[in-house]
Amino acid sequence: MPLSQEFLLDTEIVFLNHGSFGACPRPVFDEYQRWQHELEAQPVEFLGRRFDDLLRAAREPLARYVNCDADDLVYVPNATTGLSIVARSLRLNAGDEIVTTDHEYGALDRTWTFLCEKTGAVYTRVPIPVPVTTREDFVERVWSAVTPRTRVLFLSHITSPTALIFPVQELVRRARAAGIISIIDGAHAVGQIPLDLTALGADFYSSNAHKWMMSAKGSAFLYVRREMQSIVEPLIVSWGWRPEKPARSNFVQEQEWQGTRDIAAYLSVPAAIRFMNEHNWEQVRAECHELVRYAREKISALTELEPLSPDDWFAQMVALPLPRCNPEILKQRLYDEYKIEAPIITWNDRRLLRISVQGYNTRQDVEALARALQVLLPQVAA
Repeated sequence: MPLSQEFLLDTEIVFLNHGSFGACPRPVFDEYQRWQHELEAQPVEFLGRRFDDLLRAAREPLARYVNCDADDLVYVPNATTGLSIVARSLRLNAGDEIVTTDHEYGALDRTWTFLCEKTGAVYTRVPIPVPVTTREDFVERVWSAVTPRTRVLFLSHITSPTALIFPVQELVRRARAAGIISIIDGAHAVGQIPLDLTALGADFYSSNAHKWMMSAKGSAFLYVRREMQSIVEPLIVSWGWRPEKPARSNFVQEQEWQGTRDIAAYLSVPAAIRFMNEHNWEQVRAECHELVRYAREKISALTELEPLSPDDWFAQMVALPLPRCNPEILKQRLYDEYKIEAPIITWNDRRLLRISVQGYNTRQDVEALARALQVLLPQVAA
């Protein structure tokens, strides 16, 4: 069976936007719904008696997949939630600095700006010019912004607007040596690139399982290094805070027990990992990277604009510069007239077309996009 038939996507749509919300394979979605039915069959048994054991059983294969202890991560609805938990747990003071780049996801830019306005802390966005050159240059550019007032280093592992894989490990190492807290936004990382949280050594890391791991929507995780767990507070205080019975992990207990909620999406994550294992996902990822390289070649030849990076700075997702145009109209016409789903992003006054592919995509999808752009770009030029 072709891999495309394993997904529930509308076959009338050329779907080149896996990066926004992911897409769930049929076997994983079936498992998700099975858990929902089991919950509704006996809600008290499920939530009142089995809750802790079910979530632990779901955390263990995920922890093995990202190489950490199951008690060092918890499920959250999305990476933005996980990172908000961390950001709001910090005791920032006036003049404290959060160093980051100008490639970060807009929701997290807003999170840090919101907190800085309340505390007087400073959010320093280091410009990273494109095209990027070397990893060494990136590391030195970011580190040059660190001062004695720097409290937090916040970086994307794979950026949302520019789709670049940032070399975060060396910066995490430097931050630890300098006593600076490292927080990594891995929303696009798990499932798209190999991830070893123990080797990476970040203090905090959050990633979405519903994107590149292809679990059900609303499943992500927050990892916290054991030594940092005592500072993490729950966004929602419920029965997990100061539990009546001793907890194996206060961090896990406080974050998981947050009132009645449907945890079926979390419980679908082991099925997503099985799906990847059964379909030789390392090979699928390699084929997707080659398809993205092909897409970049086709679109760059059409626009005659320089790419943002060498090949080894992206995986299954790439952002391609477009000529000056009306991005809203271009995106709408791609969908309305050609049934192509792909985001057009405005970043630092640049128009970028972000293409993200998964195992269901083909060269025909890329060629359909190239044909559409050949017609539309002259018509939407600004």
